[in-house]
Amino acid sequence: MRENDMLEKEEIFSKVLRAGRRTYFFDVRATKADDYYITITESKKFTEADGSFHFKKHKIYLYKEDFSAFAEILDEMTSYVLNHKGEEVISERHQKDFKKEYASENSEEEIPQSSAFTNIEFDDI
Repeated sequence: MRENDMLEKEEIFSKVLRAGRRTYFFDVRATKADDYYITITESKKFTEADGSFHFKKHKIYLYKEDFSAFAEILDEMTSYVLNHKGEEVISERHQKDFKKEYASENSEEEIPQSSAFTNIEFDDI
């Protein structure tokens, strides 16, 4: 491989964000013309039933001409979420022991769980 090809693959500046099963890689890279761009890669680990695992990766290429608009929209979106929902993560789905409970959406009146079950002793029969 030529020396220029090696430089093309080289990361100029990198940061990593580990977030549970996901890892985000932020890399500054150089084009053939020696201009810089950013790649953002999401890598997610999936474990198979046999214990083996694999990673799925998604990559975004962000070029300088889009930096300002991208940063503006990202800031607007993150501010919107934080202003409307705060910083606390409230989703139960993020907990390892999460079990979804299904409730009847069509029933106008929900039966309290205590009256939904009648305890009958064997002696009562």
